[in-house]
Amino acid sequence: MTTSVIADLCIFLLTWNVGTHSPKNLELISLLSLNGTTNCPDNKLPDIYVIGMQEVSTSQVLNVFKDDPWVLKLADALTPHDYVKVKSEQLQGILITMFAQHKHLPHMKDIESEETRTGLGGLWGNKGAVSIRLSLYGTGTVFVCSHLAAHDDKLKERIEDYHQIVDNHKYHLAGYRHIFDHDFVFWMGDLNFRLSGETSGWDIRNTVELREYDELLKLDQLTLLRQTGNAFSLLEEMVPNFAPTFKFKEGTNEYDLKRRPAWCDRILHRVQVNSYPSITLSANQLSYQSNMDYTLSDHKPVSATFNYKIEANNGTFTDEELHEMTHGGASTIPSLYNAELEGFQ
Repeated sequence: MTTSVIADLCIFLLTWNVGTHSPKNLELISLLSLNGTTNCPDNKLPDIYVIGMQEVSTSQVLNVFKDDPWVLKLADALTPHDYVKVKSEQLQGILITMFAQHKHLPHMKDIESEETRTGLGGLWGNKGAVSIRLSLYGTGTVFVCSHLAAHDDKLKERIEDYHQIVDNHKYHLAGYRHIFDHDFVFWMGDLNFRLSGETSGWDIRNTVELREYDELLKLDQLTLLRQTGNAFSLLEEMVPNFAPTFKFKEGTNEYDLKRRPAWCDRILHRVQVNSYPSITLSANQLSYQSNMDYTLSDHKPVSATFNYKIEANNGTFTDEELHEMTHGGASTIPSLYNAELEGFQ
């Protein structure tokens, strides 16, 4: 049996709650792995960047004709490396933007963005999600950036936020109306999940200093929710091997124990591996890390890289032919997401 590769991409995802700070004098080289060291195969630069931010200053939000300063700053860093902005979407302080190497643009079609407000009854949009979906080399791919309800005691609200986003996010393309209709789903953001139980901030910090992350992750609300099926259970996450990314004293790497340290900032993914005859889809995760170089806000940025691969197992497919199979006859593809799979008590 002959196997041909339709796409073999390295995708870099980044999420960061920037605490309303401006990117004015910030150097982004390390943040974007432009410093000569990437986690992509052969140390190449990523093919695609998707960057999600939370608590972006909304002072520019009403200027619909101008990109947010963060998008402009990212463009300044990426454009010299032959990246082009594909799409941005902003809902108040929640922002998602995608950049791709110029050569990939002909293989990106049916690009849409969507938003869902959750906080304050959905009125103001201080919490919620934004997303970008597209046909990427013929497959349906969606990137979601969300900011869920804050505080230790708001677990129920976080679960409700998640379900509201899943239910209310709707795209126009038949067959890919919802997030989980997509072949590839990447979900990132300040998900705000905390550590269950009553362990004090001091004790959590001491455990972190010993790098005994496994002990703390047993208490991690997101991990527990995925196990019980209450939320995010359709997604996978590489086990974080980095210190909790919240809450730091701004300008330092020192925890601010007004809040118990927690892994608020996360990146998850899902692949429907065998959706199509003779086509194999995969997204092998190459890295998952925080970046302690950045002290701008009370959160640390978190990034992940994925090897996004589409292979034809019998003969040769072009991505045009795959696009016709997936998007051309999209209305015949059933939705594989069943909300009842993730009911919560």
